[in-house]
Amino acid sequence: MNINVKRFGLTAIHNPPETATVDIVLVHGLSGHPKDTWTSDTGTFWPTDLLPHALGQSRARVLTYGYDASVQAFADGNGLGIHAITKTLVSTLVANRNFQGCSERPIIFICHSLGGLIVKRALIYSHLVSSKGVELLRSIFVSTYGLIFLGTPHDVGDRGQWSLILQYLCEAVLPQQFLQYSPHLIKTLSDNNGTIRNTNRLFVDLWNRFHVFFFYETKGIGLEEYKCVVVNEHNAAPIVEGAERAGIAADHVHMCKFDHASALSWKIMAEILSRYCTEAPRIIDAQWLEEKRERDILHRLPKTSPMDRNLERSPISLFQAYQKNLCGMYNKSQSHNHFL
Repeated sequence: MNINVKRFGLTAIHNPPETATVDIVLVHGLSGHPKDTWTSDTGTFWPTDLLPHALGQSRARVLTYGYDASVQAFADGNGLGIHAITKTLVSTLVANRNFQGCSERPIIFICHSLGGLIVKRALIYSHLVSSKGVELLRSIFVSTYGLIFLGTPHDVGDRGQWSLILQYLCEAVLPQQFLQYSPHLIKTLSDNNGTIRNTNRLFVDLWNRFHVFFFYETKGIGLEEYKCVVVNEHNAAPIVEGAERAGIAADHVHMCKFDHASALSWKIMAEILSRYCTEAPRIIDAQWLEEKRERDILHRLPKTSPMDRNLERSPISLFQAYQKNLCGMYNKSQSHNHFL
């Protein structure tokens, strides 16, 4: 199937015959492409060639997202490139889904390599939105049900280990001549990008919110005598309560390219997506009900200080804050009556 995929932004590459009940969003990694990253050497673009058949009766819309995945964008020493990428991803998804009238539709993200860090950062950004004027941006966090990571470095330990992973990653996905002529960019990416390194730390408290599946590569990349696994099992599949994991018999570049429906790795991916698509609507509907209850309580609170505007958005804390505010109003009333 010949699909015209935009290099930047969202492209809907599959729409079910009836109204979709789930959005599946693919996000590529460093030096990736919204179509080529997911296309095998034989030309199989699995999101359209394999996925619709595997989903059966599940009504999923499939989208792929493209962005500036150059080393220059990732290597911004101030992290501005990463911030821009993540905010644009959230805003683009919000605009698309709002225009389609499906802002509360469940989302399943499929991420390759550093694309997983982009998605995690985007969910952190969406989660922290609290201002009433931009609440729509929070819809991505509330609607996300599943996260499927392919070779994303999560548990990278110290800075030295992170630098080594980035070095291997650049060697795997960038032309050799680029590495020779632009070594300073690789050094900047390794040494200065605290935004990327901190994303995993900031995401720790959010893991339990989502259904997570980690894929890790089992084959190395490079010359036969120097083959190395770019992101090993320990880094790509950390111990997270409730998360599932599986190895893929491919290297870092090819682990996200499925050739045919009989491949074991594809069967695992197809089962996960089919299961997530079945489970997601019920769970996300419940999350939206809870979200709306929280917003209702939050909007009833008088905004008297910055602290009030940044209340933690848990049901318990919001309810307690609401109770406290009512007590305060009552006490003021009693005090006023006393001096009449």
